[in-house]
This record gives sequence, structure tokens and C-alpha cells, in this order.
Amino acid sequence: MGVSCACAVPADSATIDAELAELAELAELAAWRDKPAGTVRISTHNHAITTVLWPRLLPLLHAYPDIQVEFAVDYAMTDIVAELFDAGVRSGNQLDKDMIAVRISPDLRMAVAASPAYLEGRQLPLSPADLTGHRCINLRLPTYGGLYAWEFEKGGQALNVRVTGQVTVNNTFWLLRAALDDMGQAYVPLDLLQSHFEQGTLVPVLQDWWPSFPGYHLYYANRRQPSPALTLVIEALRMESR
Repeated sequence: MGVSCACAVPADSATIDAELAELAELAELAAWRDKPAGTVRISTHNHAITTVLWPRLLPLLHAYPDIQVEFAVDYAMTDIVAELFDAGVRSGNQLDKDMIAVRISPDLRMAVAASPAYLEGRQLPLSPADLTGHRCINLRLPTYGGLYAWEFEKGGQALNVRVTGQVTVNNTFWLLRAALDDMGQAYVPLDLLQSHFEQGTLVPVLQDWWPSFPGYHLYYANRRQPSPALTLVIEALRMESR
């Protein structure tokens, strides 16, 4: 009489190794999600770092010591993919195509200011065209092919003015420094000037011509899933979450 026996056929070692490797990879990915780590490289400029990025990311860096953030100060229209940045920060009207953009600040307003010592004995400009008769502090921007033309707007009328002076810089905070040192009129973000207006160290000029620009946006390539570290950075900076 024959006896039948149902016996389990052992899996071959290659199959077992592959399954174990897959389980290890899944466990590693789970740990990666649970404990975000790594470096997030951001192309930006110093005004955005000072007013938006640093205040909001500092608590994140304290909470996640395995996350590193690298800021690269850059006034050019950097290709963040080609230059291996994880993200960039620009004004909302300067975003590349094929990018995901997240607003991180309200609209920006630009302003003109000069020190009382510079203005003493000089007639205040009544229109942007009058700036050609004043010493002004120039800003050199690679994306504008040279010196930045100051942009103004009033009653729907837009006007750009190229100014001249003794000093040219490529840094927003040096514009402010030069104005405080009586070197002429400066065109800088209004938020940097408010305390100086209150203290009387600077005087507002051409207030009815000050323009507004779309606020800062963090942008990153939409061709890949952001890392957990970048995701946390995005959420920390997202304006809607503040």
C-alpha cells in the first residue's frame, strides 16, 4: 500500500537572500522616514536668509540634529538642478518652468532712502527721474547683465531709472550700510528700513513711487520625490502654515 506525503519544498538560497535584502531595504527606508537626515542645499540671497529662512529653519535644526542646511548666497538665476541644489529661493515672478513653488513670504515692497546728512542742502527728488541728479548706490546683478535699474510704479505707471554714484555693491546689506554712511540714496526692501526711519537715521524718499513685488517662493524640481529632510524644510517655510 503506497503512502503519500506532502512535504514543503525549501526555497532556494537565492530567493531567501533576495527576500531578506528587500526586507532590510524596507526597514532602512522606514528608519529614514522616521529620522530625517542629510543636507539640504538652498540657493538664495542674504535678504531672504535673514528675514525668512533663518528664523523659520532654526527651530527645525534644533529639533532634527541630523539635518544639515547649506545656504549659497547667489543673486544669479541659478539652475538648481545643474548646480545640484535641492531648492532655491526667488521672488515669485522669477520662477523656472518645471518647478514646484511654495510661497514662503508676503509680497515685498521696495523703498528708497537716504541719510539726513546726505540730504542736507539737497532738494528731495519729486519723481524717479530726479534721481539722475543725485548720488545713488548701485547694485550689480548678474541676471540683469550689469547694474540693476531701479523699478518704480505709481497709478499703474511703471518706470525704470538707471542711477549713478560712487559706490556699487552686489549685496543688499551693503546698500543699506552705504546709505547709513552718507554715500547717497539706496533702493532696498522696506522691511530693512523701518527701524531706521523710526530712529531718524534714514529718511524715506519717493514714497508714492515705491513698488511691490511677489513674495519669496521656495522652488524645487518636480521630477523627483523630495527627501524627508527637504520635506521638513518645505513645511517649516511654507507661508500658509505660519
